[in-house]
Amino acid sequence: MSPTPPPASSSSPSSPASPSRSSRDAVVARLRAAGCVFAEDEADLLLAEAGSPAELDAMTTRRVDGLPLEHVLGWAEFCGLRIHVDHGVFVPRPRTEFLVQQALLTGAASREDPRELVVVDLCCGSGALGAAVSAGLRASGRSVSLHAADIDPAAVDCAHRNLAPYGGHAYVGDLFDALPTALHGRIDVLLANVPYVPTEDVALLPAEAREYEALVALDGGTDGLAVMRRAVAGAARWLAPGGVVLVETSERQEGAAVAAFEAAGLVTRA
Repeated sequence: MSPTPPPASSSSPSSPASPSRSSRDAVVARLRAAGCVFAEDEADLLLAEAGSPAELDAMTTRRVDGLPLEHVLGWAEFCGLRIHVDHGVFVPRPRTEFLVQQALLTGAASREDPRELVVVDLCCGSGALGAAVSAGLRASGRSVSLHAADIDPAAVDCAHRNLAPYGGHAYVGDLFDALPTALHGRIDVLLANVPYVPTEDVALLPAEAREYEALVALDGGTDGLAVMRRAVAGAARWLAPGGVVLVETSERQEGAAVAAFEAAGLVTRA
């Protein structure tokens, strides 16, 4: 994993009053000194979000101390959406927008089907994937029933807020155990952005992830695929005919991940 680049400044709200050049320069200098690569962009976001000089100073201090920018701001930009991200909750990465793109292609392929599409965001974290897929499908005229689940109650609390605009539901529990049994055999799109970092590699992650995001959202077991194997093994019972499972993994894990899908009887494409 790599540090998340800052969200585009166009997604940030405008501040009630334009900050002085000296204020911005001071924030940039503090961020640069702390090693922030995108100091100017981050400064603009902090200035736009802060409601007062005191709040700006406090937010800058938290960032300089190492808190991820998204946790300082309280939100992350993902697929053009502002996603609420509470302290300790996994920050959605820009690279994962690829899963959303694939899910939207799946929805487009079934455009002639008038059914309401059932979308599930498993290991949902903030619920960013479910929210983005629901927003995209609804924009294309599809009706969506949105559900999400995570074993971390703090993540589910966060997901509740992000899914509410789409009528989504979030549940606390371990993988499929958290879902209503009424979804058996009905899921059209199953997004499972499971943790896939091997246990021994967690210590090598950037401090922003290692120290400020829940370990359960990062640690995928001995080879990084323990949670994925469990999710994939249970998927067939929950998928609707023609339903798809979308996961993210690393290049070095690709072969083992594909084998897990094939062992579960799923047609697989990497």
